[in-house]
Amino acid sequence: MSVDAELAPLLQLIESGTPLHTLTPAEARDSFRKLTVDFRPPGTLAEVASVEDATVAGAAGPLAARVYRPRADGPVPTVVLLHGGGFVIGDLDTHAAMARAISAGAGAVVVAVDYRLAPEAKFPAAADDAIAAVRDVGSRLAEYGGSDVLAVAGDSAGGNLSAVAAQHVPGVAAQLLVYPATDVLGSYPSRDENATGYFLDQPTLIWFIGHYADTAPDLADPKISPLHGELAGQPPAVVVTAEFDPLRDEGVAYADALAAAGVEVHQVTYPGLIHGFFDMGPWSAACQRAIDETIARFAELLRRPA
Repeated sequence: MSVDAELAPLLQLIESGTPLHTLTPAEARDSFRKLTVDFRPPGTLAEVASVEDATVAGAAGPLAARVYRPRADGPVPTVVLLHGGGFVIGDLDTHAAMARAISAGAGAVVVAVDYRLAPEAKFPAAADDAIAAVRDVGSRLAEYGGSDVLAVAGDSAGGNLSAVAAQHVPGVAAQLLVYPATDVLGSYPSRDENATGYFLDQPTLIWFIGHYADTAPDLADPKISPLHGELAGQPPAVVVTAEFDPLRDEGVAYADALAAAGVEVHQVTYPGLIHGFFDMGPWSAACQRAIDETIARFAELLRRPA
């Protein structure tokens, strides 16, 4: 299948810009913000009951967070959202659309966390922050959704951090992993097939990991490559990938490994879509359908009786 035709203008716009891997981290953050915040059409964010700034515990001190509350009565689940961006870029604003979509679509309180970024804070800073934040939110569920359901969600690097947190924090009830990075050292066909031309490219992947983990003692450490972690007993998962994504195959590999370990997994690879599709609904009906379907599957896990 070819790339979704509605994504062609967006891909052309991205390709006309300066490649991310040629920028400094500060420049890359600004570029990503322009794409995800400034360029987003007005009126396309999902409506929620309220949004408020907050703080949660990190591994080295408090972290900025943002709490999204749905229009729902009674206790609801609480989801800790960890944003993508290769551990180098991304923030609370760049992933506001994802946070709102999950809160509104799943009827959950979403606590988005602004973990430390590389290269200012290298591995395992982001992983340790994710673990600390999920533990902290889990200890205060009455302040958030009010039910006893704690879940994690994230895209790309945030999917990596969500998987890592789920492996380290007991009591997580469900996980939503959107085109997650799961195996830094792995060799997968999708990395070659989709190396260039589909938003996330191989040079940028190398640039990301070079900033985050150039001093990591072991790139097979489950804190950076969760595929190598202990998967038995992990919470049920929704794992979604995109056909034209260099991370496609390692996301599928993680879903397969979870299933082999006896974990309930709902895995879908969306044809014609690319990395980052979770923020591309305003430009593509296929992306919006994938977003809605993914959140609906996640909501089913969140609402399941204990």
